Amino acid sequence: MTSPDLAHWPPGDGKYRRSEFSSFIGTGDLVWERVIADVLRWKVKTASGFTVSSAAPVRRGDRVDVTVHLFGATVLEPVEVVAVVDSPDRVGFAYRALPGHPVCGEEAFVVSRHGDDVRLTIRSLTRAASRQPWRALYPLILVAQRIVRRRYLRALR
Repeated sequence: MTSPDLAHWPPGDGKYRRSEFSSFIGTGDLVWERVIADVLRWKVKTASGFTVSSAAPVRRGDRVDVTVHLFGATVLEPVEVVAVVDSPDRVGFAYRALPGHPVCGEEAFVVSRHGDDVRLTIRSLTRAASRQPWRALYPLILVAQRIVRRRYLRALR
């Protein structure tokens, strides 16, 4: 759904709230090597305040628990890696929310190289989860997503 292997994300079916943001990370081979290692080990999430139940590099089919602590509560986000991209100029992965996650959808973290420039792109498809209390809290979750996306874009600098 988030097509992490594609440089240009084709239009969706309109069933999800869609977002795509990119950030310049740096230049050169040393930055590229560091950032691809970081993105494949969930550093976008961990450097943004989340905990991930696996420190291993992502693999398609991995199921991990992502947690975040907010206002004294722990929020569990079970996810499954659905795609991994590892090409000379594009590296990253996508994961989908599993039942129990606060939202329904998919998110991708992709590092790309254009000449010497290294960029991080975040793609997200989101809709309200079917279960309470998350369904009722969806408007607040959308606000939290905006804040978290800003953190994501700074995470690998």
